[in-house]
Amino acid sequence: MKIKNRKELLSAVGTTARRFVVDIMEATLQALDGYHLIKECLHVDGDHLLVGDHTWDLRKKRHLYVIGAGKACNSMAKAVEEKLGDRISTGLVIVKHIEPGDELERIELIEGGHPLPNREGLCASRRILQLVEQASPDDLFLSVISGGSSALMACPVSEVTPNDEIEITDRLIKSGARILEINAVRRHISATNGGRLAQKVEARGAEMINLIISDLVEEGPKIDAGKTEKFFGTPVGPDETTFEDARSALQKYDLWASTPRSIVDFLRAADPSMETPKMLGRGIHHFVLLRPADACEVAKKSTESLGIPGFILTTRLVGESREAGTFLACVAKEIYFNHRPLPHPCALIAGGETTTRIEGTSGAGGPSQELALGFALEVANLPDCAIAAIDTDGTDGPTDVAGGIGDSTTVERARSKGFDIYRHVREHDSFTLLKALGDPIITGNTGTNVCDLNVICLL
Repeated sequence: MKIKNRKELLSAVGTTARRFVVDIMEATLQALDGYHLIKECLHVDGDHLLVGDHTWDLRKKRHLYVIGAGKACNSMAKAVEEKLGDRISTGLVIVKHIEPGDELERIELIEGGHPLPNREGLCASRRILQLVEQASPDDLFLSVISGGSSALMACPVSEVTPNDEIEITDRLIKSGARILEINAVRRHISATNGGRLAQKVEARGAEMINLIISDLVEEGPKIDAGKTEKFFGTPVGPDETTFEDARSALQKYDLWASTPRSIVDFLRAADPSMETPKMLGRGIHHFVLLRPADACEVAKKSTESLGIPGFILTTRLVGESREAGTFLACVAKEIYFNHRPLPHPCALIAGGETTTRIEGTSGAGGPSQELALGFALEVANLPDCAIAAIDTDGTDGPTDVAGGIGDSTTVERARSKGFDIYRHVREHDSFTLLKALGDPIITGNTGTNVCDLNVICLL
């Protein structure tokens, strides 16, 4: 089971809508696990490695290195090791959490930092760069990459200190900047991100196969995971952002004055010759296994398998989390009272990546938990309505829970326990309230990371 506290979630309140959103989310997470996706597309036939419709003769390769980073990479690395076994010369993958059962024989897993980089991730990133520096044209790199790789494989350029990189990342996140704006800054002060890692592999003449679970909200569903395609961002894809984008992001959120001096000096002195790579050669192969839009498609199928009509409202939900929850609740009320855009009973599905702007001190919580409470505030008068709102990797914001449930009973249950739900939302303390109500969703590592997923059920 992906949802570890299913029993507790369903015993807190016995509504039918609540059971349905838990069932839909469970089935969806099972189908999105990167372990199964890699098992389907990566094969070994004698001395040949097959990924989709591409083949590599391993007899012509001196070393096979497995590297990578991301919050879904525990499962991805496990699948790769089971397929390749002792053909792997060395393996090093940086993940967010190592759980029981994640232990591997050929691939070393290291816990990095996310959303803020840490020293362990930095040291592991430097070890990966050392592997690349000693590579030859006869070597093959296979990388597993998922969302979170930018923080987990953080390794700043020599002009920027690790502590300064951590500080600017924290300031950008709390400013409410969107992920592409945050990445524009991080990529341009990094020795690994923005395609720098793949660029270094290419410079050694080696080949690189990248198995990717993408968290780019702007793209549609994948077409064919077995075919190579263009991919941008992370340490292995070319970068569409520029130094000017990085400077503009800091200016937009009024962060220049509080940005560490080493970063200010580096960004201001940068010239076009220092840009991140805008394209990579034919030796770098990208296979995208999954995108955020796929999560919505899978959720719709899971919904319909339970006998409820499903409707994908959007795959590109962004903005302030509480306001996104309010918007989704307004759509739910339109369905309930006016039967538009479809009648109930039904399920609504919305994917994307919302953010929370934090000024001053805050409590414990994350964007999806705050979205769930924003939704609950607006549906208190509906008879049987619930939302399950999660970050699909299993960790919402800085917490160790995936997200939370908000339903028609949330407001009244909070009041009966003496909680002021408005205060908890205003102070970004959603986890404290959800925990008291028995409403956080706990998954641990899910094996995927396709941004946020929200499932609403109206009966």
